[in-house]
Amino acid sequence: MAGTLTFEPADRYNAFITTCNAAPYTDGRLAGTAVAVKDNISTCGIQTTCGSRILAGYVPPFDAHVVALLRSEGAAIVGKTNMDEFGMGTTTETSGYGPTLNPVDQTRVPGGSSGGSAAAVAAGLVPMALGTDTGGSIRCPAAFCGIVGLKPTYGRVSRYGLVAYANSLEQIGPMARSVEEVSLLMEVISGYDRRDSTMVDRPYAHTPSADIAGLRIGLPAEYFGEGVDPRVAETVRNAIGRLEDLGAETVPCTIPSMSYALAAYYVICTSEASSNLARFDGVRYGPAAPTQKQWHEAYQEVRGEHFGREVRRRIMLGTFALSAGYYGKYYGKAQIARRNVRQDFERVLGEVDIIAGPTMPTVAFRLGEKSDPLSMYLSDILTVPANLAGVPAISVPCGTVDGLPVGLQLIGRHFEDERVVDAAYAYEQGGRS
Repeated sequence: MAGTLTFEPADRYNAFITTCNAAPYTDGRLAGTAVAVKDNISTCGIQTTCGSRILAGYVPPFDAHVVALLRSEGAAIVGKTNMDEFGMGTTTETSGYGPTLNPVDQTRVPGGSSGGSAAAVAAGLVPMALGTDTGGSIRCPAAFCGIVGLKPTYGRVSRYGLVAYANSLEQIGPMARSVEEVSLLMEVISGYDRRDSTMVDRPYAHTPSADIAGLRIGLPAEYFGEGVDPRVAETVRNAIGRLEDLGAETVPCTIPSMSYALAAYYVICTSEASSNLARFDGVRYGPAAPTQKQWHEAYQEVRGEHFGREVRRRIMLGTFALSAGYYGKYYGKAQIARRNVRQDFERVLGEVDIIAGPTMPTVAFRLGEKSDPLSMYLSDILTVPANLAGVPAISVPCGTVDGLPVGLQLIGRHFEDERVVDAAYAYEQGGRS
């Protein structure tokens, strides 16, 4: 039955940028269910800032396709969650609205860039949330906060209404406390949208099954190698052992192109960001530029004042990579490396049904611990390959190290999101202690 949901959360974690105290809902499979939406997804009549001061006060006149689907199934959109500015970060510390805290340990980061969505779910403020995943931005905070997060196959969920950061990599996906809830949310948001030319008409209609007898699981050596905390690796191996107990078979494998994946990812995503963020200039979007100055001075002043440091860094890196004389040296080679990553995944996934490994190489960092950008970038090493290849990947909680959650990452073939959901569900049903 239609109605209005009152939403006044005790947000001690700075999980939300905007909340809707009275959220209307209609009939449907999600009737009256509070759903939080990451702040880079357009919501008609609700402020959308992308975690940036340059978009403060911007209210979209339309809903993103996924939001329209949520509303049509009765979901109550209760607020917009905090995020790294324009999705650029791994900790949700680069938000223009202050960092989000990890509900498991408030001295730790929740992961990024969908840290607000993960914190809202982990703290029990909402049962479900939407995030976006450009290089692990759903799976990383899901792992750090101890919830479930799914990055669908690229093209399976419409990106219409998503404020673009890196179009060829990012994907909207569901986050929740259980695999079953993630699967339900995925089913709602996967409806076809002709306005997204990269979308494939492959609706997701699936009930998770815990029957994984005979499932072949690839264990890439690179996912348990250098840079991965041995205690995290051991926790994940124990979780995979549980899947073996349930009837799965494990197969050692390698993904040699992993050594180039991170470098390729950052060249590609910063190049796309340098183009996508050009529109925020104080004329079309953002605070008005001073008209008494020359246009380039006003443009520089608005962007320099209202973009955060990490955004400015990535715009400059991307602009350099695309500049005359360097395009082939950096961007062109990055695209070749990306193709090699995709081919490696296709080769491995031709021999096994899914790939398993840790979601993140460590547990959640302390606030301020990753002050060096390069060390922060390195923490994405286990998640970015799935974005480069465009394959589905899920993170499911699989234990703790020092009392902090560890995520088990399961990666599948293109458009076999159902299989990774089933494997995660099997572990969840039989593996949680």
